[in-house]
Amino acid sequence: MPYAMLPDDLAELDSLGLRRYRRTLDSAQATHVLVDGKKYVAFCSNDYLGLANHPELIAAAQAGAAQFGVGAGASHLVLGHARAHEALESQLAAFVKLPRALLFSTGYMANLGIVTALMNREDAVFADRLNHASLNDACLLARAQFKRYAHNNLDQLQRLLASTRARRKLIVADAVFSMDGDIAPVPDLLALAERYDAWLLLDDAHGFGVLGENGRGVLEHFNAAHPRIIYMATLGKAAGVFGAFVAGDPTLIETLLQRARTYIFTTAMPPLLACALSKSIELIASGAPLRQRLHENIIQLKQTLNDSMPGGGELLPSATAIQPLVIGDNRAASSLAQRLADRGVLVPAIRPPTVPPGTARLRISLSAAHTTDDVRCLTGALAGAGVSHH
Repeated sequence: MPYAMLPDDLAELDSLGLRRYRRTLDSAQATHVLVDGKKYVAFCSNDYLGLANHPELIAAAQAGAAQFGVGAGASHLVLGHARAHEALESQLAAFVKLPRALLFSTGYMANLGIVTALMNREDAVFADRLNHASLNDACLLARAQFKRYAHNNLDQLQRLLASTRARRKLIVADAVFSMDGDIAPVPDLLALAERYDAWLLLDDAHGFGVLGENGRGVLEHFNAAHPRIIYMATLGKAAGVFGAFVAGDPTLIETLLQRARTYIFTTAMPPLLACALSKSIELIASGAPLRQRLHENIIQLKQTLNDSMPGGGELLPSATAIQPLVIGDNRAASSLAQRLADRGVLVPAIRPPTVPPGTARLRISLSAAHTTDDVRCLTGALAGAGVSHH
């Protein structure tokens, strides 16, 4: 039977402490949730501004459903591209101050579409080792030369760029690294792209809506702008809804529209979500108080752990909403997550292959919707579970 080996594969996951289990959410995504019938304070979500259950987004989605129905019914290039999609693409391009934008159903599909549309066997992709899995898979699927450099090691990246004879060159990097929370050195990456005639693809999944004075993301954070930049951001994290977009040079976007298989060969996102996202972008643009509140929560967490927990786990030096507490051992991280859950606090244990072996961690995700008491609840639960920071 073709399934004969699968039980052994699953048993191996168990033996390594790598088997994953789903929790079932019985409430809307929020900082206080009902999961499997029990109430928790949650630090699991990428809903960094607390918009996933915002009443104005719900109202916009309801109005969108009344006008456009529930499903798009076709791909964008057949008859699934609604006026709501068209308006959102224009709104997103204007918001990030780039010439044109193109919607994708997910960030994973956007990254696959970009890299495979632009690169092939004659080309080379240069990727940070801590990039998201979607970027790695995109590079493999493109069949280009796939050259990885140590995390944020610009000297190694420069050596790789200098030694290649590839026709086209593409540097790809997370803007905010999803498991460490640190920010890519975008100006330096852009300088190398300029020097070695390469594109720079930035995956700003965890920066869009949060970084920059107006929430425009990593480009605003660094005041970076250049035609070489290919900007991708997701719309299911700080934006609170679903989907992704790519923005950049008009010729680039037209090329993706014509050649990106993950755009061409899939049904368009429901137009009602585009309506909700249009309202979300408005809230992000006026969301400076939310970003300030998020920043205060980050400071509170870091200060409490640094001041009150003199030994134990290692809190990585992140200034973003992603605050990783490295434990090391897979089972120890899972056990700690369960002890926190027993105290009414949900924090996910992240283990390989999502993170490198030996760096299993709790990935604490903060939101503007968390209160001071919520953060205090988390740090108290960590202390009660026997965790201390060094």
